[in-house]
Amino acid sequence: MIVLGCNGFTRVSEFFAENLGAVGINKHYLMGHDAGASLLVDGELVAAVEEERLNRDKKTTDFPFNSVKWCLDQAGIEFSDIDLIALPWDWSAGVQERLLADITAAPMDPGARAYVLDSMRRLFAEIVSPEAMIADFAARTGFTPDPEKVVFVPHHVAHAMTGYYLAGMKDSAFLVSDGRAERYSTLMGEIREGRIRVFEETAIGAEHSIGILFSAITRFLGFVPNNDEYKVMGLAGYAKPPVPNPFVEKLIELREDGRYTFSTPLATEDPHSLDPLFEEYFGPRQDTLEYQGKVAAAAQEMLEVVTRHQVRALEAKSDLDHLLFEGGVALNCLNNTPLFEGSRFADMDVSFGASDTGITIGAAVQAWIGHPDGAGKVEPIAPVTPYLGPEYDEATIERTLADFADRVEWTRLSDDEIVDQVSKLLTEKVVIGYYEGRIEHGPRALGHRSILANPSFPDIKDIINTKVKHREPFRPFAPLVLESDASRVFDMGRKTRSPYMTFVFPVRPEFVDRIPGAVHVDGTSRVQTLTDEGTPRLAALLRRFTALTDVPCLINTSFNVAGEPIVCTPADALNCFLGTEIDYVVLGNHLVRKTAASV
Repeated sequence: MIVLGCNGFTRVSEFFAENLGAVGINKHYLMGHDAGASLLVDGELVAAVEEERLNRDKKTTDFPFNSVKWCLDQAGIEFSDIDLIALPWDWSAGVQERLLADITAAPMDPGARAYVLDSMRRLFAEIVSPEAMIADFAARTGFTPDPEKVVFVPHHVAHAMTGYYLAGMKDSAFLVSDGRAERYSTLMGEIREGRIRVFEETAIGAEHSIGILFSAITRFLGFVPNNDEYKVMGLAGYAKPPVPNPFVEKLIELREDGRYTFSTPLATEDPHSLDPLFEEYFGPRQDTLEYQGKVAAAAQEMLEVVTRHQVRALEAKSDLDHLLFEGGVALNCLNNTPLFEGSRFADMDVSFGASDTGITIGAAVQAWIGHPDGAGKVEPIAPVTPYLGPEYDEATIERTLADFADRVEWTRLSDDEIVDQVSKLLTEKVVIGYYEGRIEHGPRALGHRSILANPSFPDIKDIINTKVKHREPFRPFAPLVLESDASRVFDMGRKTRSPYMTFVFPVRPEFVDRIPGAVHVDGTSRVQTLTDEGTPRLAALLRRFTALTDVPCLINTSFNVAGEPIVCTPADALNCFLGTEIDYVVLGNHLVRKTAASV
């Protein structure tokens, strides 16, 4: 059975700008961001890629034509071979009616309410209704699906099934939390033998979305909402939360069944609605590290209080011992470690597709399991690799290098020679782009499209931030560490692995001065653990580097500059290389440097 998962809408960004921008709603609050596609063949995930990697528009909402085409080409199939198309949104007539009722009941100016209601009705009709989504698919691909073969999966169910599948299809309790889905921002439940059960009493509407609130704080601090929340997370390390914390003491109200509300509900049609409240709590907004750090630390503590409350309720409702945490809020890895450590769960997984990048996978899985051909075939599997996207063979790499021959020079090496030469280069204060194999899925670079450096140099973070990434100096970098060395370098608590950079751990005191470039100001690191099975060449490189330096980690950050998607093609990699002060690039089995004329 072949199932295509697909997320993205042709005109949704333009629709929001033209029709809802007047009341403050912009594309950072809309559905369809992180567009992409995935392909499931007889229960095996054979391909998945985000559209931004191919169209080079970061967090694009566009219909994922390139991603769909690549997935089909990768599997060698045609549209007519597809059994089901799974879409991670369920805007059925009943859902539309309930959402319009929510808007009608929301406290807002009557004129604004009428405008929003009219705009939402047109959004349903033109963009997101089942009929509109099928028409969009047909218009963009030239293939008109049989409506009986299109499965509309509720957004949060898609998130939950993404985590379930990528963690190996183990029976699990789940918490999904993000900005908003069709109506809700949070769901809890459990999955047993592939069957999902939602604890309906735990659902929380968008007017009390911790994700939207965190995005509002992100915007208040001068960053881009639904994009830069990780910057707020990084800023939280520069201060302690105020005592008392007004977010916790005045804004958050914890309820039964893991629910919570805000004393001042969000006006989801106006992202600025809480600015006066924030300034009442913290004083007039200032673009200083001290002010931003204080607000960020308060927001981080608020998030931890809310999610801890939810997980405690989930513990009481489910007797399962494995926890899945999915949705955009789960990308707050600073929260994930204490959330797990304070729970009774034996283990907790946050997938590499926890954000909307992964929902095409979960939608496809749900459609497969829900179909008679997939029913009864659910059994535990090995955790799924994140390396699911395009790769380019050596011949393609060499043709690309030839196109750049006036600006770069290169040497072709064996895998062993790459490991030997690159590990020796990394003993110095250099920055190296590292590119191999299939591109990783999700928002993190996990070693196939990465920038590597030696963390033993105290100023290496500043060098990468200013000369390569072109981003704020306060932002930290993650370390790569062999899974076998992780507990020696970091206080891993009950965790033994962190393969997707979704957990943060304290650095053990004896290693703080040995890897200063990978230690945040608060003494923690967002860790990625490596194994020989998952990334054999990179693991061998790190092992060789450690033997040369007695430094057990390498800095790993995404191979891109601020505001750009992670590089995908060899040409993307070389353009990034030439536009920054990266010293070398490993491009497959080629070690590349700039010519004297291009430096």
